[in-house]
Amino acid sequence: MPNTMPKHYLWAMGGGIEAYRPGDIIAARYQVQHNRILLDTQPEKMPLMLEEIPGLIEPYLKLFPYRLHIPQVFGLLSIERKKRTTKIWPLEGGPISPRKDAKPMRQLNWLWQIAQLWQPFNVQKAGSSLLNPKNLRVEGQLVRLVELQLDKKSLTLEHLGRLWQKWVINAHPLVQKFLKQLCQQMIAGEIKNADLLITQLDQALREVGQWQERKIYITTATDTGHNRSHNEDACYPPSQTAFSYAPSSKTIAIVCDGIGGQDRGEEASQLAINVLCQELQKIPEDGVPLTITTKLEESTYAANDAICVRNAHEQRHGRQRMGTTLVMALAHLHELYITHIGDSRVYWITNTGCHQVTLDDDVATRQVRLGYSLYQDAIWLIASGDLVQALGITVSVGLHPNVQRFPIDEDSIFFDLL
Repeated sequence: MPNTMPKHYLWAMGGGIEAYRPGDIIAARYQVQHNRILLDTQPEKMPLMLEEIPGLIEPYLKLFPYRLHIPQVFGLLSIERKKRTTKIWPLEGGPISPRKDAKPMRQLNWLWQIAQLWQPFNVQKAGSSLLNPKNLRVEGQLVRLVELQLDKKSLTLEHLGRLWQKWVINAHPLVQKFLKQLCQQMIAGEIKNADLLITQLDQALREVGQWQERKIYITTATDTGHNRSHNEDACYPPSQTAFSYAPSSKTIAIVCDGIGGQDRGEEASQLAINVLCQELQKIPEDGVPLTITTKLEESTYAANDAICVRNAHEQRHGRQRMGTTLVMALAHLHELYITHIGDSRVYWITNTGCHQVTLDDDVATRQVRLGYSLYQDAIWLIASGDLVQALGITVSVGLHPNVQRFPIDEDSIFFDLL
């Protein structure tokens, strides 16, 4: 019977890999391909895990929310060679060969993504990762990094501006003038933080994006499956419907899934949908990103408060409390906003691949984000899949909805998988 396991290619980070040639097998498992690319010949087996998280690896964990852009640590290769121990860190989910030809909307999108990464990367002292052109790749709409590179000195936007200045000559003619001026402002210190840089790029994206024609298609469906007598989820638009719209602040899709093992999840789901639909009508058509993001958060708090009030009125405590997860998509101009709480997942399909864009709000993910464990280890913890937040479980002051923005410059599919 032929082997149906998928081929698993990894990027080897660390010293010592240069001593091996294509075809060599490392640790009786990993075959060297070329450069630093390894083929895992035993993908059915777990990799060697870490007893402690070293400083070199910790930024990968702390930056786990940005895994659309950075690879993840797969495990550890500890090799004895010539009486010396060499450590190689295989990375998974890294980028493939770059493509750099792009229209103005996409070039601005790439710059916008780098600007979004600048502040969190600098907090983890990994801003240098964004300053090395050889470390940057683009796959369709996405900017991807080969690996994280730790800073040897403090960095400012001046360093980023000087790199981008080198890109002006190859920029699209509609982008060149804007990018040149932007770089001059960064180098001169007139743009003092990443928020101001993102605002400038938002304006440019909005101006270029206004000439693009867009249409949003929304379809929803739910099913009880074979093991349950009734659904605990609810959606908007209602199940078994399909619509097409021009993007606006009213173009929304919502899925709520009642928490399994707790009482009356279907009521919590529908109540959340009703409140969210009312609250989202208040978003202005000409809203800027900060206004829209704030309103999405406030709408989530309102839905949470409504369920909490119902729980309090009916004197529900512990596992008797109603609760639900939330995934909400809002299409506005050239962007899609995803609001997420719980463990219902959103995936993004483009011409270059399929990507999970949300992180589960569970114990395993929390362990990774705190820098305590690799995800492969964390999912084996007791209660690793238990939710750490959902609508209706706690008061809104303890709720942290995650709102993500995605500038869209090509046909894409976003779908929720419960």
